[in-house]
Parts: sequence; C-alpha cells; structure tokens
Amino acid sequence: MPSDAVLYQAAALCLTRPDDGLLARLPLLREAAPQVREFADHAAVTPAAELRAQWERVFGPRPGLYLSRWAGADGAADDGSLARYARAYRAHGLEFAGDEPPDFLPAVLELAARTGETGLLTDHRAGLEGLRARLTALGTPYASVLDAVCAALPLPRPTPPPSRRPPP
Repeated sequence: MPSDAVLYQAAALCLTRPDDGLLARLPLLREAAPQVREFADHAAVTPAAELRAQWERVFGPRPGLYLSRWAGADGAADDGSLARYARAYRAHGLEFAGDEPPDFLPAVLELAARTGETGLLTDHRAGLEGLRARLTALGTPYASVLDAVCAALPLPRPTPPPSRRPPP
C-alpha cells in the first residue's frame, strides 16, 4: 500500500483538468497508487477530448472542486476562508500560484502530499464527503478517487468536553 503522500499526489493529478501530462502519467499512477486504478483505467481507454468533456460536466458547475464552497450553505467562498488556505501554503514555505483559488482540491491535495499537512482536508471532511456522494450519484469514475482520499484522511480529533468549573 503506498504512502498517503503518494495517494494524495496521485489524487491531485486525477482531479486536475485532464491534459497530455496526465495521460502520459497514467501507467505510473496505476502502479504507484492502486486506489486510483479505477479512474486511471477509465482515463486510459477514453479519448482525450471526451475525458476533458467529462471533467467539465462533472466539475464545471459550482461548487466543483473548491473546498470552501462545499463548506458554505450558499456555495460561495469568503475572502477569510481563502486567506486561511494561502496562510497554510506560506506556513510550509510554499507560495500558491495558479489560475485557481487556493481552495482548489487538487492544490490542497498536493500541499498534503508535499508537506503531510492534512488539516485543510480534515477540516473539510463534510464537504469532501458531500462531493464524494455527488460523484457517486453521478456514477463517475472520479468517485473512486474521492473514496480513496476520504479513506486515507486521519479521523478527526475529538473535541474535549468543556471544563466544568464550580460557580464562584
């Protein structure tokens, strides 16, 4: 069984909009992270244009792959939550750069793969489970990628009960 870091990196690649780089890496993904093999097998036999069209159909509509949008009732991300993601990247000496906002799930998975920092993922477990349920309902092979990510996440730490102090 590969390390969680390998799985998170493989999942990040699988969930990014498909390009020639992904297609070239499919054999490596299948071997390095067997948990994403279902998706990799599907991608290997699907024409590139169709694979891109599938990705657009599945992830194009909001909330798509933006974690903070899965957390809010209205599906909108606020600047404060996006700033939290940017701080997490900087805390590990990384600077977020890209066309997507910093809560883009493939970027957060790559952060977890490179640093071991799973806090952003575990804090959004409910959103990830919601996305996983949506993908499962759609019957898309992307669901197996989310199945693997959710299975690998550490269990949430229990919150300690409030201390009971006697009244003064």
